[in-house]
Amino acid sequence: MAWLLLSGLALAALASVERSARLGDLTAESERLHAVASQRVDQHDAHLTALSAIAVAGAEQRPDLFREVAGAIMRFYPRIIGVSLVPLDGEDGVLEIGVREADLRELIRAAADRSTGAPVLVRYPSDRPAYLIVKRSPNSEAARYGLALVIDAAALLDGDSDYWTRAEATRWLALPDGTTLIGVAGDFHAPQFTRALSSGTQPLELKTAIRMTVSDILPPGRVALVLAVIAFGAMALRVIGRQRAKVRAAEARAELSGLETRLSHASRVNALGEMASGMAHELTQPLTAILAQAQAARHLAARGDTDRVAGILDEVVGQTRRAGAILERLRTWTRPRERNAEPIDLRDCIRVAETLLAGQAREIGARLTLTLSPKPLTVEGDRVELEQVLFNLIRNALDAVAESAGAREVAVEASLVGAMAVIDVSDTGPGIRPDVRDRLFTPFVTTRESGTGLGLALSHRLVERTGGDLTLAEAREGARFRITLPLARTVREAAE
Repeated sequence: MAWLLLSGLALAALASVERSARLGDLTAESERLHAVASQRVDQHDAHLTALSAIAVAGAEQRPDLFREVAGAIMRFYPRIIGVSLVPLDGEDGVLEIGVREADLRELIRAAADRSTGAPVLVRYPSDRPAYLIVKRSPNSEAARYGLALVIDAAALLDGDSDYWTRAEATRWLALPDGTTLIGVAGDFHAPQFTRALSSGTQPLELKTAIRMTVSDILPPGRVALVLAVIAFGAMALRVIGRQRAKVRAAEARAELSGLETRLSHASRVNALGEMASGMAHELTQPLTAILAQAQAARHLAARGDTDRVAGILDEVVGQTRRAGAILERLRTWTRPRERNAEPIDLRDCIRVAETLLAGQAREIGARLTLTLSPKPLTVEGDRVELEQVLFNLIRNALDAVAESAGAREVAVEASLVGAMAVIDVSDTGPGIRPDVRDRLFTPFVTTRESGTGLGLALSHRLVERTGGDLTLAEAREGARFRITLPLARTVREAAE
């Protein structure tokens, strides 16, 4: 729709430009024609003055002189097709050069009688496009002659421009009283140029116009060019629009990723508080062992039994490293970080989550069992994100069995199915209520009173971002969540 609107506006602009250009050409040619015609009619006054002087001086005695001068004028100015000198008191002494028609004599006498000093313009009596300019001679109350020039109106407008030979260009010339000399008045419902000739004695009215068809104002070649340019521009705008949309989408994804990263960090920090007691128990074991072994080493050293002290110190080092590893996992778990995709063995992620939640499992009397594939389950993803997903699922399972009066068991199974790594986290808790199954991965939907409803939604998003899927699978009892992730490319290629 926008393309059609733009095309319509462009074609309208093209039509306006073409029309303005044609009207500009018409105006320029009309101005030139007007100037030439005005100059020519001014010459007629000079001719009348010269011929009138000869007539007054003695046309009756020297008619040959009058004829000679009149003939010379007609030869030099072909638009003057006749010269008549008509006595006002009879037929004797009539001099006619060029056109000879009896009707002209009475027409000239009548025009001379009407003259008040200025020349009189009269339409030629036949269909010929001509007019007469009549003057009294002498130009006074004692006038004896009517002197007339017969002017060919078509020749008056002739010039060296071929513009007016075009069929669409029209000219109209009329006497001051509106009598048409050239053209048809009906052709000028809307003349584009109208002006009287610049002459005090012959202010003939000149009108011009040019007829324009659709093909004139919308030339096919230019229309095709304009439409091609518009089509190219539309395509360019579409490409630019798509590129901008991609940029905006990328910015939105980056913003969403940032929000998810912050949410993930907040979720881990929140989870840290919930598993604090379990982690305290985890740290108590190596610290208690370190204390006991250090005391034993001190007693042995006091007795001088240094051989056994070395073995005890090795045990202290091992327990210290174990405590350090637990603390490092906590530090990594809670530290804000950028997403870093790398090859990861999911079995390691499962073990990390198991280490972090083992204390909580013992605290509620639950059995947490791992069944891991003997083959590596290497995927490409962010290690901490996948550890968090597994942590969330296992912790949710522990929370679910904590409310169970029966056996409290949580099982994590990791297997290789074709080119996919599959992890199932199942529990023997009360299961998922039917009314929340379809909305389980929607933010703020939870089955626990103390839950935020963000853990599963975030886990689902993190798994999708890694290229996999997190679903609620069928289970005979409790709940079973399934993570499906594609193996890393190098692993798939090696298998093929």
